[in-house]
Amino acid sequence: MNRVEEKSGPVLGPEFFAKRRETLFEAIGEGSIAVVAAAPPSGNYARFRQDRAFYYLTGFPEPSAVAVFRRVESSREYVLFVPPRDPDRERWDGLRAGTEGAQERYGADRAFSLEELDHELPRLFEGTSRAYLLPDFESESGRRLYRAYRQAAVSNRRVGHGAYELRDLGYLLALMRVRKQPEEIAMIRHAATITREAYLEAIAAIRPGAYEYQIEAILNAGFRKRGGDGPAYTTIVGGGENATILHYVENSQPLRDGELLLIDAAASYGCYAADVTRTYPINGRFTEPQRRVYETVLSVQKTVLAAVRPGVSIRELHRIAAVEFIQAMQRFGWLSPDEPPEKLFEQEAHKKCFMHGIGHYLGLDVHDVGPTEVDGKPYPLEPGMVLTIEPGWYISSGTEGVPEAFWGIGVRIEDDVLVTETGGEVLTPGIPKEIEEIEALMGNRSV
Repeated sequence: MNRVEEKSGPVLGPEFFAKRRETLFEAIGEGSIAVVAAAPPSGNYARFRQDRAFYYLTGFPEPSAVAVFRRVESSREYVLFVPPRDPDRERWDGLRAGTEGAQERYGADRAFSLEELDHELPRLFEGTSRAYLLPDFESESGRRLYRAYRQAAVSNRRVGHGAYELRDLGYLLALMRVRKQPEEIAMIRHAATITREAYLEAIAAIRPGAYEYQIEAILNAGFRKRGGDGPAYTTIVGGGENATILHYVENSQPLRDGELLLIDAAASYGCYAADVTRTYPINGRFTEPQRRVYETVLSVQKTVLAAVRPGVSIRELHRIAAVEFIQAMQRFGWLSPDEPPEKLFEQEAHKKCFMHGIGHYLGLDVHDVGPTEVDGKPYPLEPGMVLTIEPGWYISSGTEGVPEAFWGIGVRIEDDVLVTETGGEVLTPGIPKEIEEIEALMGNRSV
């Protein structure tokens, strides 16, 4: 394990992960075992990214490890299989915790070297009748864990040969992870703070003649120099027509006078992600068509933000956004004013300019795990959930039924929202999005 200095922001301590494990033990029930593997090593000395399910339960930062959670006869045991101490490899790749560190620093009740996995893991299945694994049969670690399960199933005398129940651990973890604990919310808040400060730096550099990659570099550097892990996802910086490409990541073109710049970028901090999008006029002033599109998107976002509360579903929030967009398209003359907006929504007329969902869960992953429906019904939001609200209009050149003056305009406005007992709290404030604020701020840039 590499030496870790104290961060200036919040840190998840061993007690946080211990609470997560207790919640898991309650969920799997008596006579059960759950097994989850860490991510494999990164190739070509790229920065390692731990498997999020494994990290959520262990906080263990090294690759290739395996965690076992065993609940039998009122006993709850957390076992880690970890890479062994190896001075030669540690000289190249960094210090390892080893079995002693796995117990002393990461709370394992017992720890083994990974070299003992194939021998010891099948023995841990003994006395259990229900196994929880992640549905991974493609990776070597996934196949390795499944082989241990099959060995246990064939030899299990408690319930009969082969009659060993296998369940999806991913579903249980999704239900746990979708409701954020206060410690997790603090991590996301700090990621949002880092993101805001980096955006303010980047806005000052937006001007005709600059390049998309220069804005990207300011943002990514801003995330790191403030203690973030780096960008939570590949940074999108798209000017002009590039802003109408939803996942444009080339970021290679010059910024042109009179066009808009769409930025979708945010920091990760302590493995927790923020997710923010803003759209700014490159010369500091919106044209009339740009202003009309931007005001529409901002209005839709405000409507949806006001609708966030316990009991509503993401599907319903999407419907609210899409219907308001359809009504705007009817006012602009882009859709027939004679058709009821709800009927046009059923016909997906909004997808002419708004072709993605209104948002997604946020947490350890940018598109975090969590149910959207159960038994065919939309899953209602609950206090502690965090999601994005990100309406957008994308008007590519040649869009049928849209005047040419609007072609090449892409606008998305995205914020992160915590569901509270009474509504929603925006976790990403202070990143300019009101037209007057944007134009005033950009008008004061030094050239």
